[in-house]
Amino acid sequence: MGFLDTLLGGRRKLQGPAPDRLFAMTTAQVQLDAGLGLKPKGVAGIAFQQVATADFKQILAAAEELLHGSAEDTGTKIESADDEYGFRWVILRDADFDDLLVAMNTVSSELQGGGYGDRLLAAVFPFTEDGRTRYFIYNFKRGNFYPFVPSGDKQRDTEREFQLRAQIGGELPIEPDTQRWLPLWDLPL
Repeated sequence: MGFLDTLLGGRRKLQGPAPDRLFAMTTAQVQLDAGLGLKPKGVAGIAFQQVATADFKQILAAAEELLHGSAEDTGTKIESADDEYGFRWVILRDADFDDLLVAMNTVSSELQGGGYGDRLLAAVFPFTEDGRTRYFIYNFKRGNFYPFVPSGDKQRDTEREFQLRAQIGGELPIEPDTQRWLPLWDLPL
């Protein structure tokens, strides 16, 4: 605790996540695929809470324009959807995993640069393992990833989630507090 923290009664400002942590998925994807047999599904999504301001709409439009401009070169397909909780999803489809990651970073960087980084919820990367979908979710507020393994109707396989944490924890910044491994049901991916 610094001098000002002591003087102001111990209040501390929360540290924001490191923006480059999202790119840890680049090297982790290689380990997931080659080492663990989890294949990327060629789709990813980023969720955020919209704000009804002209400024926010302008920033979002600029991000979409950047995405569409780069999509001509990369072949990335871009969609958007709103979920039942009111979050907006930008859904990206591309067989090249690195292109998906760059497109995700474009959206998050535009929102963060415009002062709306606190509206970012999650980036979601689905993988296939033995015909079933496994997700790695990046929590923007915490700056960490966590595995999510749905196993049925609003059921999850926590044992497999813990196994994935142990298997990939050296490659990704994994959320240490498992209470924060929140399930994201009915993903539009």
